[in-house]
Amino acid sequence: MQRKLGEQLAAEFIGVFVFVFIGAGAAILSTASGAGMLGVAISTGLAMGVAISALGHISGGHFNPAVTVGAWVTGKIESGRAGLYILVQLLASAAAATLLRITLPKKIWEPSSLGATLLNPAAKSVGFTASRGLLLEAAMTFFLVIVVFGTAIDDRGTFKAIAGLGIGLAITADILVGGILTGASMNPARSFGPALLSWNWSNFWIYILGPLAGAVIAAEAYWFFFLRTREDELAVEAEGGEGSPAEFADQEEPEDQAGWLDAPHEEE
Repeated sequence: MQRKLGEQLAAEFIGVFVFVFIGAGAAILSTASGAGMLGVAISTGLAMGVAISALGHISGGHFNPAVTVGAWVTGKIESGRAGLYILVQLLASAAAATLLRITLPKKIWEPSSLGATLLNPAAKSVGFTASRGLLLEAAMTFFLVIVVFGTAIDDRGTFKAIAGLGIGLAITADILVGGILTGASMNPARSFGPALLSWNWSNFWIYILGPLAGAVIAAEAYWFFFLRTREDELAVEAEGGEGSPAEFADQEEPEDQAGWLDAPHEEE
């Protein structure tokens, strides 16, 4: 089903708002609640999984500028809409961070810089440098975007059945690995709002370059190894070639077989 651009942008705004509000909120309160990094990982992964399950069919469920860039470099979203998605994602992040700052007393959010993703000072003291943080963010985002492509883009994947679950679990696993070191952003929008509203831009470049690099490498790798030949197969089937009987060649692909991130175009 085709969706209007306004609906898609609204879905992206809501999805990112929920993700940042829950993710940053959990980071702020992790010490006070006793939940620690495990609690942050579970709550953040659940927030993304639920958001994708609820809204993925409308916008493609990107909720992450890095995912949008990955979809763009592989031709799954056109340039204009990709730019609008990223703009809305960043605005939603700022809105979520604003609500957190209004809701929570300064003494609660200030120690964590409003849940900003930052390099752990203790890790830096034992040699975990900014360059290592960059590589870790890229690696975690690579894993996340591979899961996104495998579940939500590739029509042979689990798609609607458990795409939100798979992506949410990937985020949870990444945070359990890297959360103690970098905050495990994997998402420039997750880092942007808290950094803006707390005005703490320490090593912010890591949370832009790392996720974008990891996403592009993952997207290109998945396309080259798995989707490149798949697109050729679909083209042959559409032309009524071998394996696709001519009498079915002109039929449209069922809606439930198209990947979320073969994102719907705006209605004419």
